[in-house]
This record gives sequence, C-alpha cells and structure tokens, in this order.
Amino acid sequence: MADEQKPESSPEPVAGTPGDAKAIAPKPPAASPTPAAKPHAPKAPAVMATTPWESSLTELLKNHFGDSIAEFSSYLGQNFLIVRPEAVNSVLEFLKLEADFDYLVDITAVDYPKRAERFDLIYILYSYSRNERIRVKTMIPDGYRPKSATSVHLAADWLEREVFDMFGIEFDGHPNMKRILLPDEWQGHPLRKDYSILDVDRRWVQENLGIEVGQ
Repeated sequence: MADEQKPESSPEPVAGTPGDAKAIAPKPPAASPTPAAKPHAPKAPAVMATTPWESSLTELLKNHFGDSIAEFSSYLGQNFLIVRPEAVNSVLEFLKLEADFDYLVDITAVDYPKRAERFDLIYILYSYSRNERIRVKTMIPDGYRPKSATSVHLAADWLEREVFDMFGIEFDGHPNMKRILLPDEWQGHPLRKDYSILDVDRRWVQENLGIEVGQ
C-alpha cells in the first residue's frame, strides 16, 4: 500500500490578525489601585462595667460599718469596696484581724483632675488563708491628708512614701513622710495628670547630670 500522506498542518494564528476567529483578544487595561481606607478614629475607652459583690464577707462588713462603706462591687472578678476616707484605717484593721486579710500588697492612686474628689486611693489586700485578694478604695480631694495606715500595716511605710512621691498625697501621722524614688529636692509629682513629661525638674537635671532636658 502506498503511504498515506499526512495533511499539512495549518500555520498558527497570529494574535490580532484581522478576520481570524481564533485571534487572541488584547488584555484589558489594569484597574487602578483602590485608594487605602482612612484609619478609623480610636474608640473611646469602655466604661468600667461593674457587678454587685455579695458574700458573707460583705454582709459582715455591712453590719459592722454601715454607711461608712458606700459600695461593694466586682470588676472582671476583682472584688473591691469603696470606703469613706475617715473609715479606711478602721476597715483595714477589721479586715486584718477579723477576716485574715493580713498582707498589704500595695497602696496606689489614680488622678482624675476634673473631679472634685480628685484622687482614688487604693489599698490592695491579700489573705493567705482565704487565697483571696480584695481592694479597698476611697476618694479624696487634692490637699486632703488621709491618716497613715502604718499603725495597721507596717508595710504601709514605704508604700505611702511612694504615693506621696508620685502623686503628692501626704499621709497624716506617717513617721517619715519624704520621697522614696526621686531626690528630696525634686519639684513636682510625676504621676499627676497636670505634670507634663516635658516639665521635669530642669534645674536638678542640669545641676546633677550636666545636660539639658531632652538630650
């Protein structure tokens, strides 16, 4: 038999050739990039949502102190009571002797300059026997001298000095009310909201470190 001849292959179509049904269509122009979205304004801080704190301890304190304790609340599992300033030491002593909260962990403060009772003063207590931590809070105006808790907890000595150093709150009856972190001659109290980081004690820095503030 004679060899069958293979049909000649057709030439490949050229893209874009007129009349060629198989011509490759040109790519559409690339879309312009979408402009980046403007960042959203930061959300306002959430209001502290508390729940009532009720327990055998709160009942005991209510019965003993009455209106001297304004509130029993819990925030994210952290229990606290708000006490009138003149009753703080009595409450601390009662909690120590009657409820085994015998470890004063810390004393600190928070500054609210626009509020009449400018400072929250906070005592953090812990009970080893209960394995429980609570906070005793009180609100005081600027210039108020709360009574020192050193007669109840010796650990209050240095803790109250730190609050004085950072916030300018002086504790009445403290045995050695002086700065503990900053030099004695330092001007101002750095954790007050009206104390700018740019307004550090320029004179002390220049005299003792030999540099200008901001170097």
